Amino acid sequence: MSGAGKSGVAAAPPDADGEPSGLPWIDEHAIEVAAPVARAWPALLRTVERMTAGGAAPRYARAVGCADTEVGGPRPLEVGSTVPGFHVAALTPERLLVLAGSHRFSDYALSFRLEPLGGVRTRIVAETRAVFPGAKGRAYRALVIDSRLHVLATRRILGAVARRAESVPTAADGLAGSGAAGGR
Repeated sequence: MSGAGKSGVAAAPPDADGEPSGLPWIDEHAIEVAAPVARAWPALLRTVERMTAGGAAPRYARAVGCADTEVGGPRPLEVGSTVPGFHVAALTPERLLVLAGSHRFSDYALSFRLEPLGGVRTRIVAETRAVFPGAKGRAYRALVIDSRLHVLATRRILGAVARRAESVPTAADGLAGSGAAGGR
């Protein structure tokens, strides 16, 4: 993300490694998946697409004034693609996916790093960075972060990626394509 976000806070673009810079660290969660990176990566992309599918995500994104309110851009996901609440700010196939966004109460980034553990295991790390300016931002942080709703949502996403990656691959999963494309 470049320039000032919806909250009016300037957020720096990702650094040379694609990691979000300029936003304070909030938390990090990880899960080990019984699947190689080549299966975990498309499972992550598909999960991100599905986590915002349906009418509730765009309605919520519009209600809080998100910069990105609809699904858009290239598919499979690549830099510039959008899902409600986020845009793909950086992507290194089978290694890193950075989703960034902004709305009236916050500028934020959710990064997913895939770490091969050898054999058929992958560690997926979800890191959140965000700023919550002003009184309304502090109230929003209390509602979402301090209440642990964010923790539950992040763990749910990681669990969905694990289930998808560990399931028997099918053509519908889009695993026939290369890891770089994520297939579908």
